[in-house]
Amino acid sequence: MKTTTLTARFDGEHIQLDEPFDLPADARLLVTILPEADTDRERAEWYAFSKAGLARAFSDDEPDYPASLVRTHPKP
Repeated sequence: MKTTTLTARFDGEHIQLDEPFDLPADARLLVTILPEADTDRERAEWYAFSKAGLARAFSDDEPDYPASLVRTHPKP
């Protein structure tokens, strides 16, 4: 059997697979416990990361380019 990753949840008594999967008897398994997601904190961290990147790309000392330098590709 090839290595497969499955998602599952612990209901307080048993590990329940999120989707059905045919496991043979005595199948060897690895169980990884994931930390609970802190989506508000994670979202704030990604926002700060994105904001910093945009600040570097569009800083106040960036030159202004005239519209005449903007090129478009012709449609095929």
